[in-house]
Amino acid sequence: MRLKNIKGASEKILEGKYFISNPKDYRGKWNKLFNNNNPIYIEIGMGKGNFIIKNAIANPNINYIGIEMYDSVILRAVEKTNELELNNLYLIRMDARLIEEVFDKEIDLIYLNFSDPWPKARHAKRRLTSREFLARYDQILVQDGKVEFKTDNKELFEFSLEEVEEAGWNLEASTFDLHHNEEMVQGNVMTEYEEKFSSMGNPICKMVISRECHR
Repeated sequence: MRLKNIKGASEKILEGKYFISNPKDYRGKWNKLFNNNNPIYIEIGMGKGNFIIKNAIANPNINYIGIEMYDSVILRAVEKTNELELNNLYLIRMDARLIEEVFDKEIDLIYLNFSDPWPKARHAKRRLTSREFLARYDQILVQDGKVEFKTDNKELFEFSLEEVEEAGWNLEASTFDLHHNEEMVQGNVMTEYEEKFSSMGNPICKMVISRECHR
């Protein structure tokens, strides 16, 4: 699906009251920006922001940071949050391959929701659940930090399970049919894609992983 380019999006997002244009300046100091020591959860590839905004509203004692690569996409999240009064959410436009330049062992949870599957084999390193990205997450998560991944793409999910094992991470929970797994579906917040795919009868896969045992 082609991304629709919105004219002036790169300028408009700078006007967002929760948009951070200089995220590298806060590396290791995000709790100072939030002005508390609450846990920090990030969503990589947040799209239009529905999922992370819902979570921020429902959980005021957790700090959230939404990350999106494209101006025209993050603009929608900026516009939505401009209408809200929040003290536990910030938005960043950046390439996820640079997350180690923005965070330093201060993230408690990473959400990956319906990430681009990059189906061609030569693009495997770009998948957000590849061993290359798991190595990046290892550098920004706290000691007992976790990653939660949801997708409707069974092939991507199977690839992800293999990468978790190869990288030596702990697979805490997994399912190929989230909405029929009573234990894992508890407290589940649905994304736009999740609502769409579920309504089409597509099963949703989910896994929860944590850092290596020796860490």
